[in-house]
Amino acid sequence: MSGTAGQVIKCKAAVAWEAGKPLVIEEVEVAPPQAMEARLKILYTSLCHTDVYFWEAKGQTPVFPRIFGHEAGGIVESVGEGVTDLAPGDHVLPVFTGECKDCAHCKSEESNMCSLLRINTDRGVMINDGKSRFSINGKPIYHFIGTSTFSEYTVVHVGCVAKINPEAPLDKVCVLSCGISTGLGAALNVAKPPKGSTVAVFGLGAVGLAAAEGARIAGASRIIGIDVNPKRFNEAKKFGVTEFVNPKDYDKPVQEVLSEITNGGVDRSIECTGNVDAMISAFECVHDGWGVAVLVGVPHKDAAFKTHPINFLSERTLKGTFFGNYKPRSDLPSVVEKYMNKELVLEKFITHEVPFTEINKAFDYMLQGDSLRCIIRMDA
Repeated sequence: MSGTAGQVIKCKAAVAWEAGKPLVIEEVEVAPPQAMEARLKILYTSLCHTDVYFWEAKGQTPVFPRIFGHEAGGIVESVGEGVTDLAPGDHVLPVFTGECKDCAHCKSEESNMCSLLRINTDRGVMINDGKSRFSINGKPIYHFIGTSTFSEYTVVHVGCVAKINPEAPLDKVCVLSCGISTGLGAALNVAKPPKGSTVAVFGLGAVGLAAAEGARIAGASRIIGIDVNPKRFNEAKKFGVTEFVNPKDYDKPVQEVLSEITNGGVDRSIECTGNVDAMISAFECVHDGWGVAVLVGVPHKDAAFKTHPINFLSERTLKGTFFGNYKPRSDLPSVVEKYMNKELVLEKFITHEVPFTEINKAFDYMLQGDSLRCIIRMDA
């Protein structure tokens, strides 16, 4: 164990005191890990749209003051009682969802939706004792989806920590702990496009581009990107997108356009926007007989998906996915190896980099639509 094991650590964290207001770099106290927890030294973190969504707190229960952040790479500083899979010095990716390895979901080869550790956006405390490990002057600062990586040190349940190859550069592979793996896995694990097939990707943000990258790796010959922002089209070519459709350019539903240009429909579609109309289009644009549509984006809580049942009876398949169907502890290490083997290129997802003291710039870049992923260097 390190010299700080069992002690409270004082460090810098970016605290969100209230919704939509700039984060403030504060000195926080980080308590030692309890049973089945690990305390991590975060070296690099990146900003995901989910952080921005809950920071804005427009559509859900506001939980403040809070430390956001959930895409990161770091090193284990110390572990709590009962932890056998991790040791100080291990290189790890903290993940917003977990794998307890004991529940029915974890024991199933078909599911990654751990009963104990699946995402809970309202909970701001650790599940072990219902308390926060962060405080300022004795007052709790709340956690975010079990990770809170906008802090030099954080405490995470061991089931939400993936141990990875120590040779992997944490400033690159940190982006695999959420969005990129979600899109990549939606293609490789769920859509599973056959070699030479046609794939439509709805939404060309980071997750959609990762889905396109997955389709490219799988050997799809046509990858059609659908987005209402034409600025995204050029960038998307780097991710294997071969052609583009902007729904605004047509006076008919985009599913009809896609059906016409693909002789009856695409073989696979992957929806990465969360817009329910795009979800319906993604399903209705796949070919009858064998087409598969995969929903990735998270819809508005009141959204309703409407389509005619004949679309199912004509042998189209609709699937959903969570975190690309990857089990965090079991599967993420192999995704890191895809990067190490140069099968997967992560550098093209990283558009910006800022020191921790300038973390609010990362929010500006994302809100302006300028960035895919902005790496935040904790030591700078």
